[in-house]
Amino acid sequence: MPNKESPLTMDAVYTKPGYLFRRMQQIAVAIFVEECKDFDITPVQYAALVAIQTHPGIDVDRSTLGSVIERLEAKGHIERKPAADDKRIKLLYLTRGGTKLLRDILPAVDRAQARMLEPLKGGDRKMLMALLAQLVDLNNEASRVPLRAEDALEHLGKAG
Repeated sequence: MPNKESPLTMDAVYTKPGYLFRRMQQIAVAIFVEECKDFDITPVQYAALVAIQTHPGIDVDRSTLGSVIERLEAKGHIERKPAADDKRIKLLYLTRGGTKLLRDILPAVDRAQARMLEPLKGGDRKMLMALLAQLVDLNNEASRVPLRAEDALEHLGKAG
């Protein structure tokens, strides 16, 4: 008996949300790297620097960000200092060079973010961002690293 189902095509991949999110993430990284090439920094390194600037003395899980932290330290952007109450814990701080880098890179980061949305009309940009924020919020618990409530409240307080 012949199979009445449609033959499997690449549309089974290319038209799915997961593929489109991943493809856009690849594009976003490529645009970020291009705009920020003079600073020799990746999007993850940039996010780590922002987190350290926002929370000086943060203790980061080495299993998830260890190599990122090591690279930033090797570049002289951050330094590790032992915690006063437990010398085994290393707390992270921006160096003067790291602070300067964040200040200097902001225009390039802003250009990268604008380029990612540039092909869309203004209203579509706002709609896309609102829908993405909604999806991220509603699917937060499905993440391997859910955003903690206090982090979300801090972000919402600054954004609102």
